[in-house]
Amino acid sequence: MAASKEVIALTQKAAEVIAEKLGVDIVALDMTDQMLLSEVFLICTAQNERAVDAIADAVFDALALIGEKPIRKEGKGQWVLLDYSDLVVHIQSEELRSYYMLDRLWNDCPRIELNISEAR
Repeated sequence: MAASKEVIALTQKAAEVIAEKLGVDIVALDMTDQMLLSEVFLICTAQNERAVDAIADAVFDALALIGEKPIRKEGKGQWVLLDYSDLVVHIQSEELRSYYMLDRLWNDCPRIELNISEAR
């Protein structure tokens, strides 16, 4: 079973906002076969702590405009998690992204192709 079209569209919107705020290494993982509560993990790297918080705020605001509110928001600075139930957004500093390696931890999950242009 693959992630629903609605969740993929929400993931795409969040990824666009992340790219606009200069988030990099944006990866969306389809978690539906892992028996987790979420369909998609969206993971990105921010250049510093201020950028982590700015990206999190921008995603929160953009998704709120389309009626989506997270059921939980955790963290500040190095790692912010926005939990939209079927979509979980992980915004991490370079250091924590390298340390926790979420995309490697879940490397058996299919990647969802995102239509975004990341800043270089």
